[in-house]
Amino acid sequence: MSKCIFPTMMMVAALTGTGPATRAATPLQVTSPDGNMTIEFLLKSNPQPYLPGERPYYRVSYKGHMILTDSPLGLDFIGSRPLDEDFEILGTDIKTHDDMWENAFGARRQVRDHYNQLTVSLRERQAPGRRMELVFRAYDAGAAFRYVLPKQEALEKFTLSSENTGFYFPQEAFAYALSLKSYTTPYETDYHRVSLAEIKPTSIVGLPLLIEVPKGPWAGLLEADLTDYAGMYVGGVRGVSHALMSKLSPLPDRSDEAVVGATPKATPWRVILLGSEPGALIENADLILSLNPPCALADTSWIKPGKAAWDWWSGSFARNVNFQPGMNTATMLHYVDFAARSHFAYMLVDAGWYPAQDYTHPVDILHYTAETDVPRIIEYATSKGVKVLLWVFWGALDKHLDEALALYKQWGAAGVKVDFMNRDDQEMVNFYERVVRKAAENHMVVDFHGAYKPTGLRRTYPNLLTREGVMGAEYNKWSKRITPEHDVTLPFTRMLAGPMDYTPGGFRNATREQFKPQFVEPMTQGTRAHELAKYVVFESPLEMVSDYPEAYEGQPGFEFIEKVPTVWDDTKVLNGEPAKYVTIAREKDNVWYLGAMTNWDARDLEIPFGFLGSGEYEAQIFADGPDADQVAISLSITKKRVKAGDKLHIHLASGGGLAVIFTPVV
Repeated sequence: MSKCIFPTMMMVAALTGTGPATRAATPLQVTSPDGNMTIEFLLKSNPQPYLPGERPYYRVSYKGHMILTDSPLGLDFIGSRPLDEDFEILGTDIKTHDDMWENAFGARRQVRDHYNQLTVSLRERQAPGRRMELVFRAYDAGAAFRYVLPKQEALEKFTLSSENTGFYFPQEAFAYALSLKSYTTPYETDYHRVSLAEIKPTSIVGLPLLIEVPKGPWAGLLEADLTDYAGMYVGGVRGVSHALMSKLSPLPDRSDEAVVGATPKATPWRVILLGSEPGALIENADLILSLNPPCALADTSWIKPGKAAWDWWSGSFARNVNFQPGMNTATMLHYVDFAARSHFAYMLVDAGWYPAQDYTHPVDILHYTAETDVPRIIEYATSKGVKVLLWVFWGALDKHLDEALALYKQWGAAGVKVDFMNRDDQEMVNFYERVVRKAAENHMVVDFHGAYKPTGLRRTYPNLLTREGVMGAEYNKWSKRITPEHDVTLPFTRMLAGPMDYTPGGFRNATREQFKPQFVEPMTQGTRAHELAKYVVFESPLEMVSDYPEAYEGQPGFEFIEKVPTVWDDTKVLNGEPAKYVTIAREKDNVWYLGAMTNWDARDLEIPFGFLGSGEYEAQIFADGPDADQVAISLSITKKRVKAGDKLHIHLASGGGLAVIFTPVV
């Protein structure tokens, strides 16, 4: 029996000298274990006369740099005044926590959860004396805090209209912003580098938000443990420069209501990842997982990460076959054969319900079409050692959750891809948890599409292998937006939140001039080596191999896709800059894999091999061919012996890349 958590914990708790009913004359603070990061809490009079009373604020500093200056805290309820002023401190608590837990389905197998924590208990001075706790955690990799409402008669039940959490920067900074038009969104758009001043109070900016602090560290703004609550966005603050304020996704048809709840209640964690280099944020992104509850499943041995053959991206296409390609049984069996030959774990059947090809409303997910015999496809795949995933429309699954999953289990399906939610209000957040919990009961894995960003639910339910929430390769079918620049922005932005089902693997690689969108047999922008590198750079325990089977036959580079794992024992970011280039090395079972990608600018990189262990390795190098800037499919494949002290000097073509396998020499 496999477990998902193996604690070796040290816990120390102490009550500070702050007594009951006191004011914070000086800031209370908690510092990270390495001493580099400090969070301070204080009560102070609001500088604006129309907001009387002492109000709660926090600050964050890192290696001598003030990252966030006095930033307000508060909750706004419907039917009662905001809980944000005139507090007394009932007490404080400080503790240290240090343990290791195992993540068999991520970027690093052994995860250290090490922090110092400050809890401040507050009570309103005015009747009815509502109580609130603020919990601050200081990690070496960043800061996290949340609101906790203890059980109390004055807040037995409540409706939250907004959470007034500020992120006030002391100086102008730049952000890689995902600007959205509304709260009903699949998070599928571009990231743009903007100054904080350009983010308006009316803006709706999605998380994660990468922030470049001038002459200081890099910061990533995220949330973790989003449970029975509304998803958070940020906007600007009227009258305050370079400041951001939280925004909560409203409930459907209730624009003034975000969260309906009862005490006791904890909000999600508000997280500020910090690092001297942007790559450090990628390496430390498992902090989001550590802020979630441990695995809820006693047995995880049935959860299988891996790659999947996939019919939809290519247009359910096949070449030189004796049947008519399309969304039909013969085509799906053809893709199953391809998955079996390539030793892929899965085949994803991306449609096939009645009425056929209707994605606009809850289709009938209990009855398959005459053209697509789903039980037969599953039976055939099982005989070939391939598991089948089934696409479903979320509204239909919400209506028939128990019945549908029981039916799919009876057929032998291994999981579901749930699509088109396009929301993260409280009701939808709860739908996600219902799905992964019920899927786990049926030993099924889950892939969410049309999804909001991850917040760490996969630690609690590791059968949630991946989710979309990203503008990925499907956009190659109808747009020119999936550029190499976009590809090298994603690791520093969206991927900080967790796995992303970007769906790589297109083998009709094209230069900027050659590329054109097409729905069937789509192209990708950038070189063949750039496409291979995505399988290392982009994290996803369930990874699509998106092209049709014949696209890979006899093609150089496909052996890398066959060999590359989808989960890792360790991850190292070797270099990179958002929107420009990135190099990431990942290790699985003592074999290292490296992926490097550049934007449309050709560049020369020096890549040190200090991440390797002792002894020699055979490096199988998949690099841009000498003419790759004109012939994007051009690939150079070589082998050489290397060791930890060596370096690789490599030229990346425009839109180019590099993929390497380092195998220990026995």
